[in-house]
Amino acid sequence: MAHESSGAIYTAAGANLAIAVAKFVGAFFTGSSAMLAEGVHSVVDTANQILLLVGLKRAQRPADARFPFGYGREVYFYAFLVALLIFLGGGAFAVYEGIHKLQHPEPAADAVILGRTIPGYVVNLAILGFAVAAEGYSCFVALKAFWGEKGKLPPVTAIRRSKDPALFTVLVEDVAALTGLVVAIGGVVLAETLDQPAYDGIASIVIGLILIGMAIFLMIETHGLLVGEAAEPELVGAIHEIVRSEPGVNHVNEVLTQHLGPADILVNVSLDIDDRLTGGEIERLVSQLEARMKARSPKVRRVFIEIQARHAAASPAERPSPVPAA
Repeated sequence: MAHESSGAIYTAAGANLAIAVAKFVGAFFTGSSAMLAEGVHSVVDTANQILLLVGLKRAQRPADARFPFGYGREVYFYAFLVALLIFLGGGAFAVYEGIHKLQHPEPAADAVILGRTIPGYVVNLAILGFAVAAEGYSCFVALKAFWGEKGKLPPVTAIRRSKDPALFTVLVEDVAALTGLVVAIGGVVLAETLDQPAYDGIASIVIGLILIGMAIFLMIETHGLLVGEAAEPELVGAIHEIVRSEPGVNHVNEVLTQHLGPADILVNVSLDIDDRLTGGEIERLVSQLEARMKARSPKVRRVFIEIQARHAAASPAERPSPVPAA
């Protein structure tokens, strides 16, 4: 899915850059705080896409002596930075600007363009309309890529279980941006029709709260990936079945999995095997298990198999109590 992620990110970056320029022009001519907040939001989004691309690029570096398991988690780190930037650079600024507007409400100033005076709210609506179109296309591209990955899972469940933060971060950003644009349009319309400039500030605060909520959600999701999430339950269950079905395996003591990157899974298996197996037979057993696991999922890159007696692998609570000496 790296190609799908990159395509969605490039589309989002281009759209957000164009939208940011348009919003700042509108804010300059009309003095709209909601428009200014939206402009900062678009700049932050553009910077976020650049960070995600940097993370994807750095994650592709091969393993070395210092990082023997590779750099796959780089994309998780940069995704967490993106969430932090959205919280501080987007949400917090929008709330601050909205509060300032409530304290000093001013109607949108008319814009003089090519010698013609155009009402400020018309300029704002035109720019917001352009932003909705550009952001909508970006959201469509991200949604198409995400829909291809999620399979039959519900969207929220798919996001919670996705190990590709670059893709779901762009999607969540675009959805939040479209929601923010709708709020901004509502604020501009209410401020003009009711002659209450304070609605512009209220819209800015609501946009900020939307961004903060989205940022917290992304922080929670990327935090788990940074710490080290297990593979999806279906794959873990399939690994259990593969190991149990192999002749010579008496018991599966433990199956541990961890994502080292969106498409890089580490598998560690502890087995109790038949004591009658020879050294050569054990080697063939291990090779067969590794091949079957990697065939089950191309994301399984590293497999470690530990041969251990069942009672030795059991936790202290599971081990039988020692028999007291006579």
